[in-house]
Amino acid sequence: MVLISGFAIYQCYAVRKKMWFFSNKGPFGFYATSTAEQVTQGIDGSGLSAIVTGASSGIGAETARVLALRGVHVIMGVRNVGAGHRSKEAIIKQVPYAKLDAMELDLRHFLLTNLLLETMKKTADKCKHEGRIINVSSRRHKFPYNEGIRFDKINDESGYALKQQKSILYIYCKSVFLGTNSLSAYGQSKLANVLHANELARRLKEENVQITANSLHPGAIATNLFRHYSFLNGLVAALGKHVMKDVHQGAATTCYVALHPDVKGMTGKYYADCNLAETSLQAKDQDLARKLWNFTNNLIDKSTT
Repeated sequence: MVLISGFAIYQCYAVRKKMWFFSNKGPFGFYATSTAEQVTQGIDGSGLSAIVTGASSGIGAETARVLALRGVHVIMGVRNVGAGHRSKEAIIKQVPYAKLDAMELDLRHFLLTNLLLETMKKTADKCKHEGRIINVSSRRHKFPYNEGIRFDKINDESGYALKQQKSILYIYCKSVFLGTNSLSAYGQSKLANVLHANELARRLKEENVQITANSLHPGAIATNLFRHYSFLNGLVAALGKHVMKDVHQGAATTCYVALHPDVKGMTGKYYADCNLAETSLQAKDQDLARKLWNFTNNLIDKSTT
């Protein structure tokens, strides 16, 4: 079983252009411009099941499509059921044999993983096949608050962008022009994704469980933030196609980490452009990861008692 979470932040264009800015082949043989189909070429995913959150649009939908293309049974976790079913129907038109289910799912990474973990352990043991847990983070995890995680203000929404907005570009503009700390709050959330994957990987290794946990940066994706402003929308599209990824490229690293045999046994790692990448020093802080894990567990316990 593969659990992939963290796609809700991306709303993307499907600009089918190669990026001249990123041209070097990585040590694993792929480029920043490699697509999800290219990095999974020839891989048979039949017999596998994957839960993909945020699968109603953008790179989440593309991840679901490519995994289904490779024979994986994909459960599309979505907040908007109508949008999820439309995404499912669109994928089936392209991949008639796709095994897809769309279901309403609005849980955060930590809780969702915890709820599924025992089932994943039993499945991995029974099927003798490695389970993989993937947190989609961002390179922005390197720019959180100075202290990394603000445990005393973890539920303070004043630093976050409005829930209706799904773009890092929006968050950046809000931070720069309105003087808010939204960018640091976003960085904190992405740092938490990496820390969660790292601590989970450590715990699973201690238990000698055949499940890996990794995090990744999908790349900079041109967004449709300015779709209601034709001039700005056109400007972002024109510039973005040269220096940003489209959805096919943006889903590549996730599909690579989910399916590629080169990733077997790799855990507690961070990937970008289908290759291993460096995290921040805070992301490598085992004490911080353990503190965040315990803190989050306590929050869940309080909310259920």
